[in-house]
Amino acid sequence: MKRDCGDKTIYKARSGQASYGEAIGILLLDCFTPFIPGDVANATTYDFPVRFQKVEGLTTKRVLGKDQTAFEPLLAAAEVLARQGVRAVTGDCGFLALHQRRLASRLEMPVFLSSLLQIPFISSIIGPDQKVGVITADSRSLDEPLLEAVGVKPCERLVIRGMEDQPEFSKAVIEEVGVLDSEEVEREAVFVARKMIEEEPKVGALLLECSCLPPYGRAIQKAVGLPVFDYVNMINYVHSALVKERFEGQM
Repeated sequence: MKRDCGDKTIYKARSGQASYGEAIGILLLDCFTPFIPGDVANATTYDFPVRFQKVEGLTTKRVLGKDQTAFEPLLAAAEVLARQGVRAVTGDCGFLALHQRRLASRLEMPVFLSSLLQIPFISSIIGPDQKVGVITADSRSLDEPLLEAVGVKPCERLVIRGMEDQPEFSKAVIEEVGVLDSEEVEREAVFVARKMIEEEPKVGALLLECSCLPPYGRAIQKAVGLPVFDYVNMINYVHSALVKERFEGQM
């Protein structure tokens, strides 16, 4: 916290806060997956500092299974982030959408738990006859109640494809074997994207739901030639609203 006193700037410590300058707090699942550069859970993904907080016991299985009892540990971890001075809270799994509204009502700061929150925005910037393609970790779990939790109507122009049948992705992210072949996951993600566009040529933009997929966004875009939205560009966008830049130049 700072306050201006004439020509001086006075900084005041917050009780219990260990470090400063992290505007974005990220809630992490309790999982065993390598988080490579570009992944939401890798600090080098960002051009600004972030603060991570693991939600103990909140496994991938519980999230994909839409475990309602996950809210209390999620809230407790978010409150830890709040006490450490973050100014907005996000997560590292799009399926946390189930808890979006409830958590936002309990914290006095912006909460944006799911990359799926971008669907209304994306659908509004493409043509009315175009569709939003969503590539998700598990299409079996991305159902109407989950979409409705982030304000997406079931009748919205969506095409959903999952990565659950892709062997390397499934082993690394869903089964959590502890090893990830990045080149193979990229090949699988590009395959899913290409197949989607072949089957649904009216798709005008893609959204990568899973927090593990942003590292492959560039390869996907090169393959299909469409705008590709993901978790990381959402986090960057919110950060740019929290920490405004000063513009300098010439006229």
